[in-house]
Amino acid sequence: MEARTTAAPPPTPSTQTNSHLVTSAAAADVLSRLLHRLPPTLSSLPSRRSPPSTTSPPVISLSDQNPSDALLSASSQLGFFQLTDHNIPSQLASSSESEASSLFELDEDKKESSFPRKWPLGFEGDEDGNREESFWLDSNALAESSDLGLASLGELTRAMEKLGLQVVEMLANAIGFENPFKDPTRFCPLMWLHEDLHGEGIDKPVMSGGFYPYVVGLEYQIRSRKCSLLTDSGWVTVLPQVDSVMVTIGDIAQVWSNGKLKKVKGKPTPSPVGGNSSRCISMWLLVTLPLQSTISPLLPFTIDNGSEDEEDASKDVDEEKDPEDDSFKTQKRLFSSFSFEDYARRVYDEPLLFKDPLDRYRI
Repeated sequence: MEARTTAAPPPTPSTQTNSHLVTSAAAADVLSRLLHRLPPTLSSLPSRRSPPSTTSPPVISLSDQNPSDALLSASSQLGFFQLTDHNIPSQLASSSESEASSLFELDEDKKESSFPRKWPLGFEGDEDGNREESFWLDSNALAESSDLGLASLGELTRAMEKLGLQVVEMLANAIGFENPFKDPTRFCPLMWLHEDLHGEGIDKPVMSGGFYPYVVGLEYQIRSRKCSLLTDSGWVTVLPQVDSVMVTIGDIAQVWSNGKLKKVKGKPTPSPVGGNSSRCISMWLLVTLPLQSTISPLLPFTIDNGSEDEEDASKDVDEEKDPEDDSFKTQKRLFSSFSFEDYARRVYDEPLLFKDPLDRYRI
């Protein structure tokens, strides 16, 4: 008698359909998350990812009696917001933009002689074809270039510095750490001037390196203009109010807050509304640190007996022995201490792709 081979019965239509749907849905979800986190040079492909929707940043009014709650919410959930009622005249910002534009019209030799490159300060040309021209200036550099007629730009820089210090103080109070900038030697502001000739900031955001670590970044919104931000959650497109100051939380603030604050990676990329490909001048004030600084979380880390000890605080602890006894509460430290200069040179030279530059310092 011949042996018969018995085949397994085919899956029922309902089982097959459900399995197919689950697999397809899971694959689509994974693909969606992957495409959302693609590097900027790839995520700009129209066939792979549609442009992000535009949102209005949270508004923080400095005329409010207590803006801390709104500021903490925006900084810890998004990493950016817009300031209103800040007392910086719109005419000062407009005249500063005109002066900044005139710098880019100088010939190459004049740019290099007026602002010699001494990293991170000075004029940076587009020698390798990967970056557009930029000026990295501080108050001293602007004061020494009085022959170029940069009085308004110098005044705007000082006004933005003062506003940036106010924002850091508000963040320190909201998060609960001591503001390091109470010591003026730890404060190093930089005015970054950048010319975008392509006008592709929203449709084709570029993150090719050349950014600098900072605590907070501020840019006066002279006109209605979209801005593309690379946040911890991916690309976000925002449209701030005219005459507001767009504020982004930087990587140093995230370390100081032990991860409580979200951050914006690199430089916000502006673009004119309506897809106009005309020239764009960005004036971005960075509240940052001297090169010799050391970066570490500034929140207190407690051990079992309630005393503070940095070495013990770096241990991986995250528990509460007695919910009613604050002396027993312990908090996990998320970042180790590191050299600001080493970190700054690394993130300036390397493009921001998949990996967060802070990952190597996470505990």
